[in-house]
Amino acid sequence: MTNIDFPIALGFLFEPHRYKVAYGGRGGSKSWAFARAILIEGAKRPLRVLCARETQKSIADSVHKLLADQVDALGFSDRYEVQKSSIIGKNGTEIFFAGLKHNINNIRSVESCDIVWVEEAQAVSKESWRVLIPTIRKDGSEIWISFNPELETDDTYKRFVLDPPPGARVAAITFRDNPRFPEVLRIEMEHLRARDRREYEHVWEGKCRSAMEGAIYAEEIKQAEEEGRITSVACDRTRPVDTFWDLGFGDATAIWLAQALENGQYHVVDYIENHAKTLEWYLIQLQTKGHLYGTDWIPWDGLKPQRMGSGRSIEDLMRAAGRNVRMVTMLPVHEGINAARTIFPQCRFDAIKCADGLQGLRHYQWGLPGANGVIRREPLHNWASHPADAFRYLATALKMPQIEARRASEAREDAGENAWMA
Repeated sequence: MTNIDFPIALGFLFEPHRYKVAYGGRGGSKSWAFARAILIEGAKRPLRVLCARETQKSIADSVHKLLADQVDALGFSDRYEVQKSSIIGKNGTEIFFAGLKHNINNIRSVESCDIVWVEEAQAVSKESWRVLIPTIRKDGSEIWISFNPELETDDTYKRFVLDPPPGARVAAITFRDNPRFPEVLRIEMEHLRARDRREYEHVWEGKCRSAMEGAIYAEEIKQAEEEGRITSVACDRTRPVDTFWDLGFGDATAIWLAQALENGQYHVVDYIENHAKTLEWYLIQLQTKGHLYGTDWIPWDGLKPQRMGSGRSIEDLMRAAGRNVRMVTMLPVHEGINAARTIFPQCRFDAIKCADGLQGLRHYQWGLPGANGVIRREPLHNWASHPADAFRYLATALKMPQIEARRASEAREDAGENAWMA
């Protein structure tokens, strides 16, 4: 194995460190090197390796194919058997794959792992790291982290680059560290550097963006940070806490918890999100918070039966559980976004309890530009949609008196204009 091709800048992967972190821009060969290092180490001695990312809906979302390709490239076909959802070494090494975000309770059972490789780690939430890190506690166990940064406020960047923990070996990796950097990518890199310097620095140098391209709430989040409204927020136990839901079963369910104050301000005190859980699970989570609850605001699709694994509607199930349920007025998405923008200045967010929800708001963006370069005026549907939709329902619910008054006024105006037809 002494003649195996490997980037010098990533040689620390063969050294003992609790955390091995490589971040940077495109073309730095981070993923390729991580895969090779795992296969090389796993061929030397039996290892139990988890390859994880924040979201993995199928094995196709994982680094399984990358590792399988490297088994062939390294000439390790006699050392590993590539199976459908795992890779098994002839010496007992086991490499398996999982998503973190909606599988975190199962991840708790992997304390016997020697290595956990978290790929595309820029997307890993604060909650996922909170559970994963103490779970990997075998003597000598290591957590390998590779990613291309997005925002400085992303938990992974803050946790491992801005303030790395003891035992961390952190390296910024760019295309310059890749001895096999292909000419086709060099042409693309130089073209982008000449055309858009800022985008070049993000894509190829691995610099953080100040905000996501097309970020919908960039200005509102920036203002909240500058005014110190993302901070520690005390919950008044004598006041009711309302909840605002974006419903899902095959998809994620997101819930914001907020408390109205007498001065027209709102304390957003907590955030809950999970995937493929029953309604009962979410209600139990709410009860463990110990709040005095007011109204549970759910969107109009809560009237539909057979949501979240039951043949009854969410509204029926929640009322049967003794909850005070109201439906959010149905608005076009653009109107709901405008309502959210107007409610932002009145909100204070708990920085710790709402961290993952806030990251969703930071990453919520308009659809990617079309062929003509024009940004589409529909939000991109991804993981950030769930906290953003729930916050949109929060704003709509809090603005309902004004919305209903406006609609009544418009109805009266329409009736007056059409009176001549009577």
